[in-house]
Amino acid sequence: MRSVDVIVDGFGRVHDTVHRVVAGLTPEELGWRVDGQANSMAWLIWHLTRVQDDHVADAAGTEQVWISTGWRERFGLPLDPMATGYGHGFDDVSSVQVRTGSDLLGYHDAVHQRTLEFVRGLQEGDLDRVVDTSWNPPVTLGVRLVSVLADDLQHAGQAALVRGLMQRE
Repeated sequence: MRSVDVIVDGFGRVHDTVHRVVAGLTPEELGWRVDGQANSMAWLIWHLTRVQDDHVADAAGTEQVWISTGWRERFGLPLDPMATGYGHGFDDVSSVQVRTGSDLLGYHDAVHQRTLEFVRGLQEGDLDRVVDTSWNPPVTLGVRLVSVLADDLQHAGQAALVRGLMQRE
């Protein structure tokens, strides 16, 4: 198995978890929060997808799916167009509302497909390419992809927990 195959498998696991979390929920349920300081499932899924979109597009040298295919307009969020959720406060989290779970899944699916296309096209040596020199040591493509994957898995798990808590109410 190649390293990129492991990365593809990891993003597949994120994708599957996102679909399990969102399945059958209404927009109101997706926006449910444990309390006023907690993240909703809608925000968690939107955020993990935005970060993946942002970081993979940067590494691939392409435009983000959010911008290039109309998802930003479809969601119509009152946020900076390039916002990914980093640094969001409670009001920002509240502003991430979805019209349908299908929109959330549609955006996630589009980013997932773009990610798989990019990762499947990589060769082993590509993972050593430096993609960010602002860190010491500089960040390689392999480290960046694993970082995105780890962040996505954490947020997908958090969203699954929120769903479970909501369903206990």
